[in-house]
Amino acid sequence: MVRAYSFHPRVLAQLQRLLEEKGLPSRAHRLDSAQISDLQRLPVPAAAVYVIEANTRRHAAAAVAEEIVTRQPEARLLAVAEKFDEAAAFPLLRLGVKGLLRYSELAENLGRAVQEVAAGGFWVPRALLSRFVDSTLVTARRPRVVSASRHLSRREREVHELLMENLSNKEIARRLHMSERTVKFHVSNLLAKHGVKRRTDLILLCFAEATPA
Repeated sequence: MVRAYSFHPRVLAQLQRLLEEKGLPSRAHRLDSAQISDLQRLPVPAAAVYVIEANTRRHAAAAVAEEIVTRQPEARLLAVAEKFDEAAAFPLLRLGVKGLLRYSELAENLGRAVQEVAAGGFWVPRALLSRFVDSTLVTARRPRVVSASRHLSRREREVHELLMENLSNKEIARRLHMSERTVKFHVSNLLAKHGVKRRTDLILLCFAEATPA
């Protein structure tokens, strides 16, 4: 079940239509000022993914995202808007939103984005995610969370540490005195063990794990 939230009936109708076309059952929740003033009134039933319209009233969208995560700690959130700049995207990513999708991409990618987020992945424009990672490494502690259950080798841990600095394979190879091919092999193993597809996804995942709730 996908649950969509918006202040605008047209947006909700479009989201529901597109989700149904992809065979994804959904429920729409129209937001109002009373719910934002008293978030206890916000309906937050369990869902595979929560889709939040964040084009207007950015602070309200962030408040809704935070309330959903507070009540459903394992919630997977996807935000939609006309565009996402750093000012709009970074606060949402810090709250745990795992997908950012522009209106112009809804028809083509909404179904895929929902499925990716539901599966534990991320759907964030690569350039925007890279800037978020860079800003995070500057303004916050570097994420170093590595679950013991993943049984990383010593070399994998070393590669992981440098990966968290957003270094390229070539830069990691130079630091650890190994070939780029060997680094690529270790990076592929790290992605598989963490259940993600891209190195930026791994950095964002580890940042989310390292950030206190």
